[in-house]
Amino acid sequence: MKILKLSTQLHKWIALVVGLQVLFWVGGGLVMTAIPIETVRSEHRAVELKPAPVDLGNLPALGEIARRAGIAPVQAELRPTPRGPAWILKPVEGEPVTVSALTGRPFGPLSAAEASALAKSAYRGEAGVSGAVLLKTAPGETGRTGPLWRVDFADREKTSFYLSPATGEVVTRRSGVWRFYDFFWRLHVMDWNDGEDFNHPLIIITTALTLSIVITGFVLLWIRLARDLKGFRAARRAARPD
Repeated sequence: MKILKLSTQLHKWIALVVGLQVLFWVGGGLVMTAIPIETVRSEHRAVELKPAPVDLGNLPALGEIARRAGIAPVQAELRPTPRGPAWILKPVEGEPVTVSALTGRPFGPLSAAEASALAKSAYRGEAGVSGAVLLKTAPGETGRTGPLWRVDFADREKTSFYLSPATGEVVTRRSGVWRFYDFFWRLHVMDWNDGEDFNHPLIIITTALTLSIVITGFVLLWIRLARDLKGFRAARRAARPD
């Protein structure tokens, strides 16, 4: 009886404390399993662009590029971009620097019309561009730093393409579906700031308390089944003829 009373009290009060979060876990899990991750990432809105081959014979040597850029790189990556081939030069300290592989200088600024045209060429669908704005600071939803162009499309998902202001590349895509998914993800991991930390003490404590609900629930179920079995056997014995 002591075990029954203790298990009942623990089960009731702990469930009252963590019940709402359990609801968020189940609801968030439903959202995350019901919506394909490809839709969340707006992959169905992305055109697979084939990069043009880079004619190395017409490019200045890397040493000359580094001299023009005024950087002594410890790492260099040559890649094609919508605005032409670019070198990504990583100095000993600081952030990588992107320069044109033709001139060794930074690319010129993008206009809103150019950003819209580049985004449209990478977009799959019939919707038109509803707006383009250069953001001085990358929004938190992009997971990036520095300025970015955001080009919005007038589709039902409210898709936004974020472009590098240097190369015109689409660095990430976001939509209303992504934001809906991200809201439930933050509830699910109990990190309402940026949804990046799912090992923090609060979720560990809540998970431990939820485990205690399961354990005490099994104890109550075991006691209830044992009591019902005992009553069933007693009823059978009473029903037997003498």
